[in-house]
Amino acid sequence: MKYKKGINQRHIIVKCAADKFLPFALVFGIYIILFGTVSPGGGFQGGVIVASAALLLYLGYGYKTASKALNTEVLRVNESLGTTFYVLLGLAGIFAGAVFCRNIWYNIGPVGNLISAGTITFMGYAVGYKVLCGVAFLLLLMLGLLAPGGEEDEA
Repeated sequence: MKYKKGINQRHIIVKCAADKFLPFALVFGIYIILFGTVSPGGGFQGGVIVASAALLLYLGYGYKTASKALNTEVLRVNESLGTTFYVLLGLAGIFAGAVFCRNIWYNIGPVGNLISAGTITFMGYAVGYKVLCGVAFLLLLMLGLLAPGGEEDEA
């Protein structure tokens, strides 16, 4: 929306809505990742919910602010770290004398506890981390194509 001084500003309702829903998306997504083995959800679903925070940041503040807050190079490297962590957990099964991705730490807690699923729990965390970094990275790349060339202000 253009104002008298030629400053391009975000609509206040969209900005307020983004401010209200951003913490909810982060907390809810992290909850889904953490409790994915003992309740519905998991790493993929929670990762996508957390990555939706990048979209909310874009909607409320614009591409320049979102790209400064979420550095694409850092997201790319962290996605690789999530993949590496998952592969190392998968290799732990081979090192224990079983097959790749075998649940070797299946008896580390009573049934229903957060880590009671053993290796599967930690693999879910790795998937969640990889998905949140990967989807946020892809969102920023796609939104960068939609961003105007330099007309956007720092709201």
